[in-house]
Parts: sequence; structure tokens; C-alpha cells
Amino acid sequence: MGSTEVPNIFKAYDIRGLVGTELTPDFTFATGAAFARFIMQEREPGTVVIGEDMRTSSSPLADAFSAGVTSLGLDVIRIGLASTDMLYFASGKLNMPGAMFTASHNPAQYNGIKLCLSGAKPIGRESGLLAIENFVRSGSPISLGNVGKMSDQSLLSDYVKHLHTLVDVSGIRRLKIVIDAGNGMAGYTAPAIFDGLNVEIIPMYFELDGSFPNHEANPIDPKNLKDLQKAVKKHGADIGLAFDGDADRCFLVDETGATVNPSDLTSLIADRELKKHPGSSIIYNLISSRSVVEVIEENGGVALRSRVGHSYIKALMAQSGAIFGGEHSGHFYFKDFWRADSGALAALHVIAALGTSKDSLSKLLKPYQRYFSSGEINSKVKDVQKVMSIIEQKYGQLDSVTIDDLDGLTINGDTWWFNLRPSNTEPLLRLNVEAKTLARLEKITDEVLATVRK
Repeated sequence: MGSTEVPNIFKAYDIRGLVGTELTPDFTFATGAAFARFIMQEREPGTVVIGEDMRTSSSPLADAFSAGVTSLGLDVIRIGLASTDMLYFASGKLNMPGAMFTASHNPAQYNGIKLCLSGAKPIGRESGLLAIENFVRSGSPISLGNVGKMSDQSLLSDYVKHLHTLVDVSGIRRLKIVIDAGNGMAGYTAPAIFDGLNVEIIPMYFELDGSFPNHEANPIDPKNLKDLQKAVKKHGADIGLAFDGDADRCFLVDETGATVNPSDLTSLIADRELKKHPGSSIIYNLISSRSVVEVIEENGGVALRSRVGHSYIKALMAQSGAIFGGEHSGHFYFKDFWRADSGALAALHVIAALGTSKDSLSKLLKPYQRYFSSGEINSKVKDVQKVMSIIEQKYGQLDSVTIDDLDGLTINGDTWWFNLRPSNTEPLLRLNVEAKTLARLEKITDEVLATVRK
């Protein structure tokens, strides 16, 4: 494949593009061969495990990728339909590099490839994607050796058993749970995960359909949670769960129909994990609530701050030995799940906590809700660096304010903070604000946005 024919769809953490124009069988064959070259260079095990989501394009693209891998003499194990965390499970359990065909929460016309090394070790731009892209652009040499073998293996029941060894949900009280799978992969995995538990499941949009006929499978957007919120109230459910398209992210709705801030779930899981592993380190990303740090420290843990993004969190977990990490985007990472993120595991944690408590979900989470949050607010700007410089000068002069640039610009006040960071892909600035009072939150948000949008 010549470099002029290679589309620019290698992103920071994965490959993602339009099916038929950018993501084609020729491209994925070349990428499979390039991935095989890369893992041979890295002295990785010589078998690649491959999973796919429910999009109609996933299976043919995975076929082409498999052919590319085997063309260089490596073997392939196809696990068929899978959530992304199920692919990570396969990579960890079998100790093999992996590829997952999914575009996560993107619309139907997109697809993508998430890659990892053996043991579910992440591959980001700096840790392999750039090398793989260069191999695709330069073309892989034709192998004169034997072509590798391809086999199929079902791992759904092994995946479910492993999840249940990590979270004990055997003794919970009867719970009524509404699950919105968004026509994504949770429609395949959730029935197996919740089978036999003391729960009544009310399924929504469990039919696997990559055209997403009901709503986008992107629960971080509040409009995609409206159906779930209504259903929770209508059925008098204890909790609502919403998964994204590849089911590696989980969002909650409480019994009143209110959405739950992902930082509250980070705090809840941190609290539980520190009871099992006292004194351990737990990672939070820098747009998580301050309450997360407070909860970790109150429970005797060590709070470690990370940049936004799974490759940063996974690298920090490996380096520090942290037992858990939570991101504000709904990704939750577990040391005993090969440091990978799993929406299902996060869901089981909250169900175990709720099912062993007499309290409702809103009451259970109340101790973690200590601040008011703006959510992420995006602004289009012409000169990102100039705007950030103006903001830094303006707030840097204030008393009792500290500034850091771990990821964008974070301004810390006494009872408030905000982070302003540029998008990786668009001329956007993303603003997150948190404060002790609603009045202070609104004041800071309005002030910063007035400067950013001027």
C-alpha cells in the first residue's frame, strides 16, 4: 500500500475512520501485516487474538486484518462478537497481543481498530501506533515462509467467570436494574454477566444493530440517557446502567432518574478497593472531582493524578502498582483486570455495594457528592495557545492560586478549580470547572468562558 493511499486515521489511542473510503479491506490487510511486523519486532507471542463488535463492517474488516497477520506467518485466534473489555480479557488470559474491531460510540458509518500487546498492555501513538502506521506506509515485505493458522475460540463464559471472581455479587438483596445497551455490545455480554444473579433485568435496546436506530451509543452525551432515565422511573428500578457501543464504559442513573457523576462512581469503587487493599495507590485523572482525592486519602490510600487518556493511566498504573484508576469519561481501570478498563466490572462494583446496603443509590452516593461541577464545555477558538496564555496571566496573579500544566492548564483556588485543555483533533478548548458552591461555580464558569470566547 503506497503512502499516498494511506488515510490519516491513526489517532492518539487507536485507528478510526469512515468505512469504505478510509477503512477498507485493503487498508486493514496492510495494517494486519504491519501489526504482525511490529509484534515480531517487540518479541511478542506469535498469535494475535481478534474480537469484533456488532457493526456490519466489523467482520469483513477483521477477516482482512487476519489475512494480513497470517500472511507473515503468525497465527490468529478469532473470538467473534466481543465487548472491548472482553478482548482485553482474552489478551490477558491467553497472554497474546490483540485487536478489537470497533468504533466505540461513533456513528454507524465509522469503524476502527483498538490494538494491545500481550497481557492487554496498551498501544498508543508513542508506544507503537506510529511505528505500525510507518510500516503500513512503507509496505510490509512478502513472507516466503508458511502462512499462519486461523482458529475460533469462544471466551464469553470464561470472561464472565473471571468478572465474578473479582466482585462478589452472590449475597446481594433483590435489585431491579434497567440496562440500556444502546444496540451495542452490552446487548451480547450483559445477559451472560447478570444470569443467575439476584436481579431483575429490564433490557433496553439489547438487539445488536450497528446502525444505532434508537440513539447513539454514547452515554456521556445527556440526550442519550433520556430513555433510560424515563424507564428507571417508570419501572421503579433501583438503578439504571448505560453502556457505550463497545461496552467498555458504563454510566449510572439513580432511582430518582438523576444521572450520576462518574467521579462519584470512582469514589465508591476506590472506597471498596481500599477496604480490600489498605494503603494502596489509586489513580484519578485531573478533571475528576476533588472529592475523589478526599475519599482516597480518608480511606488511607495514596491518590495519584494523571493526564486524561487511557494510555497515560495504564502506564502510571504499571509504574506505580496502583490497584484502580477512574476517569471522568466513564472509563474505570483495574489492576486485577490486566490494568484494563471494564464497564462491566465497574457496574458489578456498584451493584455489589447497592445490593449489600439498605440504602438507595442516591443515598449511597451522597457522601461522595461534595462539589458542584460544570461538566465539559467546548469552545471553538482560533488561537488555542494565545487564549490559554491570557487565562494563565489573568488567574496567576490571584492570591492563594496555584497553576500546573500536566494536561492543558489547571488553575487551583481554595474552594474551586478549573482545567482548560486543547482537543487533540479539533480547534477546541475543553473547560471543566468545580466549586464548593453553585454560585462560585457559575461565577468562575462565566468569567472563563467570557475570556475564552472573546
